[in-house]
Amino acid sequence: MHNIKPVILKSDGKKRSGRGFSTGELQKAGLNLAEAKRLEIPVDKRRNTVYDQNIQAATAYVEKKETEDKPKKKPQLKKKAKK
Repeated sequence: MHNIKPVILKSDGKKRSGRGFSTGELQKAGLNLAEAKRLEIPVDKRRNTVYDQNIQAATAYVEKKETEDKPKKKPQLKKKAKK
C-alpha cells in the first residue's frame, strides 16, 4: 500500500488526489523510475504536469524513508573448523 499520493489541480481550481507522480516531478525531486519503484512511490507515466507541492512531498517522503531504521541483519553463526 502506498503511503503517499500526489495532489492534482483540476481546471476549475479544485484539488483532487492523483494516481501517481509524474516523471518530471520525480526528476526534479532527484529520483528516477527505478528508485521510485524501490521506495514504493506511485508513478503515473501519462501525466506531464509538474507541481511544486508534489516535488516537496516526494522529497520529504524520500528523506523520511531513508532515516527509518533499516532491518537488522541476522548474525551469522561461525562454523567450526574440522581437524
